[in-house]
Amino acid sequence: MTTATSEALKLTERINRIQPSATMAVVAEADKLRAQGIDVVDFGAGEPHFATPQHIKDAAIAAIQGNFTKYTAVPGTPELRDAIVHRHAVDFDSDYRREEVIASTGGKNALFNAIQVLVDHGDEVILPVPYWVSFKDIIRYAGGECVLLESDEAQGFRVTAEMVARLITPRTKVIILNSPSNPSGAVMSAQDLTEVVRLAHERGIWVLSDECYVYLNYTGKNFSVGSLREFKERIVVLGSLSKTYAMTGWRLGYALGPTAVVAAMSKLQSQSTSNPTSIVQKAAVAALNGPQECVEQMRREYIQLRDHVVKGLRSIPGVSCTMPEGAFYAYPNVSAFLGRTGVKSASDVAGKLLREAHVATVPGEGFGTGEHIRVSYATSKAELDRGLERMRKFFAAL
Repeated sequence: MTTATSEALKLTERINRIQPSATMAVVAEADKLRAQGIDVVDFGAGEPHFATPQHIKDAAIAAIQGNFTKYTAVPGTPELRDAIVHRHAVDFDSDYRREEVIASTGGKNALFNAIQVLVDHGDEVILPVPYWVSFKDIIRYAGGECVLLESDEAQGFRVTAEMVARLITPRTKVIILNSPSNPSGAVMSAQDLTEVVRLAHERGIWVLSDECYVYLNYTGKNFSVGSLREFKERIVVLGSLSKTYAMTGWRLGYALGPTAVVAAMSKLQSQSTSNPTSIVQKAAVAALNGPQECVEQMRREYIQLRDHVVKGLRSIPGVSCTMPEGAFYAYPNVSAFLGRTGVKSASDVAGKLLREAHVATVPGEGFGTGEHIRVSYATSKAELDRGLERMRKFFAAL
């Protein structure tokens, strides 16, 4: 690009605060290799390998055939908003109303909108590490400052109220929670979650709880901070149908929160994406109001896949891995290999692993740590075995 072109293409300061998604970068690189005819084992993508359940697909087809293809209300149809409220009440004993929920084009859209309406320039946001790749950039885009809460790998990346309290300052506006966690699979106990929410409520701080993987909790009963009715005026619960019902490409997320916050998010959404796709809204109603056995079936299979991949990773000399308690990711530590020829970082490890062994993973730098790679085990056991064998050979030769 010439100097003249560079001057003409002067982009805004806010877009220069952020970086492209690390996970999307891995997907793009893997796709390039596949286009060359290379067989890639994909442990990078964060999406279920299951097909969307048939009754959900049938509802979408019926919506098309019934010409339900017009604009809807910006925050979603009354039918969908009521279905979200009902499902959450049944599963978590919450008491939200229609006016306290907004449907969005994916959970990321709900998160983006929530942060834009709550975080202003100079506000501090407490963000546990490792964090999902988009948290940091969305906060920075809003003008907020990330205050990173370093968790202990030896303790399974656990986050407690005491750890959060140490980082609170007069400028703290929001605390981000993500349990089960992407990328570590760490699960905060109901007691820890409650203590953090109580602390935030006492200090007048908002809690944004990303519960995208709330139904993929392998420690016992699922828990949502939305069930803490006495503190709900300072809580925004962010949810998604993507992982729960294997609907990643459908793009349907939601937020539950105080009426004023939901109204502000709706105002922002009215000037950006408007309503979620009408057809997808009908499918979402079928998912939320229909049979839920599919959710438990997928959860049980994920547990088997988790145990299989962790055992395989731990069998590779030099690789260590905590046991994830939720979601569908393992987060192995590859620090033993850093400093070898051509390998200075987790990004180097992931890059060489993709180019030389043709296994796609996501480097830990995108999640705030430099010694890990993220492995998605949302695939078949046969595919896990193929990838693990390639990784075993790769690390043995590194």
